Amino acid sequence: MDKLMVLWDSTALAHFESGQLIMMAVGFLLLFLAIVKKFEPLLLIPIGFGALLTNIPLAGFSEAGGLLHYIYAIGIDTGVFPLLIFMGVGAMTDFSALIANPRMLLLGAAAQFGIFATLFGAIALNMIPGFEFTLKDASAIAIIGGADGPTAIFLASRLAPDLLGAIAVAAYSYMALVPIIQPPIMKALTSKEERTIEMAQLRPVSQREKIIFPLATLFLTILFLPSATPLVGMFCFGNLLKECGVVDRLSKTAQNELINIVTIFLGLAVGSKLSAEKFLTVETLGILGLGAVAFAIGTATGVLMAKLMSRMSGGKINPLIGAAGVSAVPMAARVVNKVGLEANPHNFLLMHAMGPNVAGVLGSAVAAGILLALVG
Repeated sequence: MDKLMVLWDSTALAHFESGQLIMMAVGFLLLFLAIVKKFEPLLLIPIGFGALLTNIPLAGFSEAGGLLHYIYAIGIDTGVFPLLIFMGVGAMTDFSALIANPRMLLLGAAAQFGIFATLFGAIALNMIPGFEFTLKDASAIAIIGGADGPTAIFLASRLAPDLLGAIAVAAYSYMALVPIIQPPIMKALTSKEERTIEMAQLRPVSQREKIIFPLATLFLTILFLPSATPLVGMFCFGNLLKECGVVDRLSKTAQNELINIVTIFLGLAVGSKLSAEKFLTVETLGILGLGAVAFAIGTATGVLMAKLMSRMSGGKINPLIGAAGVSAVPMAARVVNKVGLEANPHNFLLMHAMGPNVAGVLGSAVAAGILLALVG
């Protein structure tokens, strides 16, 4: 009998706590959403599986000496993984639509208003018993409104590492829900006539312009907001690899093998933070709620700015493209195109929406740099 008890005590089953079981259920939920519903599978599968691993008693995955501990320490603590992801995203990004119509930068900037509005919302939550968000915590939560997962992870690792798991799950969950969240907001803020506006074809953009753009963007960032250069710099480097046309091997590696490998480790590292003691708190509910508010405000302000630009241009801009100012590339642009086609079967807005969409990537990185400079 004693031997049986010793054997039982050596198993994980004998040491499961209710919180760990709940978090494993959360992990299975993330896997279900990724595999069955196809919500952000590239990230949610490794995050969900990481949540399973980190909540297994006695396995020690997230403790000193464990695999997930070292993955997190090497890739997230140092900020390396989000920066490498940004390099890969830069290598996959085409700035042609933004270069051809630079006014779209205003829409990318307007959509970041949700970040700063949510910053004050997170601070206001401290008036409710149970919430104790510091200014750094609030800044890390607010960046969810940019709909940019790597930026959210980068900023959270710098300002609020204890909240990283909840912030990452919220960011990627809302990115996956773009097709559900955005259309009602877009339709509520625009008229049928505005949604049917057809935009003129964009001018061709030369290779020289595409090469100059990332270099000029980096120079301006160094000049005016050096705290944003880690994110913007890697993004511009990846884009330069793509556009210069002489290092196809490096560009393809950044777009494929490298970003895929880093994505696996990034997801597992984030999943390692989904332990019961860090996730099952009232603050997590606040983060999920604030994330939704941030994303909704960012979408709304982008559309409202586009409405203003439409009126000032004499009805040449479809206000729907303002919703693409959030950084969910290219999903937000596809949603804009879909809603536009519903209003007018001849209204193809995808290329026009890509302008504010890639501007949103830069906007969220700049917003992260501003927050780091202010509270970091």
